[in-house]
Amino acid sequence: MTDPRLYCSNPLRASAEIRLGRDESHYLVSVMRRKAGDKVRLFNPQDGEWSADIAAADRKGVSLRLEKKLRAAQRVPDLDLLFAPVKKARTDFIVEKATELGVRRIRPVLTRRTIADKVRLDRLSALVREAAEQTERFDLPEIFEAEKLESVLDGWPADRVLFFCDEAGDAMPMAEALRGHETGKAAILTGPEGGFTSEERDYIRSLPIAIPVSLGPRILRADTAAAAALTLWQSCCGDWSGGAQARE
Repeated sequence: MTDPRLYCSNPLRASAEIRLGRDESHYLVSVMRRKAGDKVRLFNPQDGEWSADIAAADRKGVSLRLEKKLRAAQRVPDLDLLFAPVKKARTDFIVEKATELGVRRIRPVLTRRTIADKVRLDRLSALVREAAEQTERFDLPEIFEAEKLESVLDGWPADRVLFFCDEAGDAMPMAEALRGHETGKAAILTGPEGGFTSEERDYIRSLPIAIPVSLGPRILRADTAAAAALTLWQSCCGDWSGGAQARE
């Protein structure tokens, strides 16, 4: 059976002792059925991944003793996802898959057709933590508060290209648009259910760093579009490709 893997913000050092919080202790004892003497893997982006023994496990919580370093930390590519929040379950899907697909920052943006005007950061933080633990990444993506689209894009940095998923118009296929952008900072912008308004499309297209892209001949749901765009970017420019992004 694979040793459970948990994110830990504490410094990870040989022989260090760490007391887990209530949720992590419950997960190990009640869900994973672990006991004193069993192994656990702890990780964070500063110290990498470590093996630890469960020193004590009782109703008061779980104590771990670190043993040895297993792997050095690796960073995910410098990629942001900007998305318009949708229904609860679909927003959860977008955030979970963005974490699995190696996004560094997740930025909810509010558009004129956005059906949810706020997101629960505590809920999304729990989702990204669980996804990171399961997918072997070393860090947790940063999650931003929801902001209006114009507020986010106003003053957008000139060194971060923005791939704008625009299904209405003459946008080139995303795989084609990615050629020549295999290195450097990047962001992907996907829209709400119902799409962007014509005014929003004109505004985004007016930005020098925005590249309109198409995800194919079919109109995709908002959550599907986010996953599809991230997959295309990773396969062409990210750490799936073995390119410069993976060696950052």
